Amino acid sequence: MLETNITNSTLQFLNKLKNNNNREWFTVHKDEFKAEENKVKGFFNHLLEKLNLHDEIEKLKVFRIYRDVRFSKNKTPYKSHFSASFARAGKHRRGGYYLQIAPGNSFIATGFWNPEKNDLLRIRKEWEIDTTDLSDIIDDENFKSIWGELAGDELKTAPKGFDKEDPNIKYIRKKQYIFVKKFTDKEVLSDDFANRVNDSFRAIRPYFDLMSNILTTNLNGESLLD
Repeated sequence: MLETNITNSTLQFLNKLKNNNNREWFTVHKDEFKAEENKVKGFFNHLLEKLNLHDEIEKLKVFRIYRDVRFSKNKTPYKSHFSASFARAGKHRRGGYYLQIAPGNSFIATGFWNPEKNDLLRIRKEWEIDTTDLSDIIDDENFKSIWGELAGDELKTAPKGFDKEDPNIKYIRKKQYIFVKKFTDKEVLSDDFANRVNDSFRAIRPYFDLMSNILTTNLNGESLLD
């Protein structure tokens, strides 16, 4: 049976790991880690079942607790959170879902984190023509009550080949097109947390549908898919 809730013991373990982030402590508490990891994996799979009721998920990826410290100034060997991503299935479905569980820093994120070069150019060219459909979705009061403002890194000025005076420059200069929603520990531990996450992900669908249509067509609206 899948775990339907995040438990307080999971947050407590992550707090202890954060305060004892070394291999010696982790080795001693490896069994405790495995028990909590298995519970969280169960919750991620429970959420996967919910997502598949209104979307089609190709892959659930649960990220490893071990950090890659080769190119990082932070040499602590372990993450102090559990996290997973849910990839949508098929060439015509774009965007993805992400969930992080961490004491005082739990959140969900969705959208387009780092679009590859051609996709980013295609998106910017679309906004150069018109952002009406985008604005209709992300400025909707119900949508904003769930997801807030469009987030992501952006350039300080216009990208090469675009006019810095373009009326849609606030969208054109973005490098990422994401939304982030944070949750308190109390919310994470509540019985309806899985439903709240799922409902939030369901609410992003109009944005995904728009972006998927853009990224699978050319500027004339012709399909780029085989």
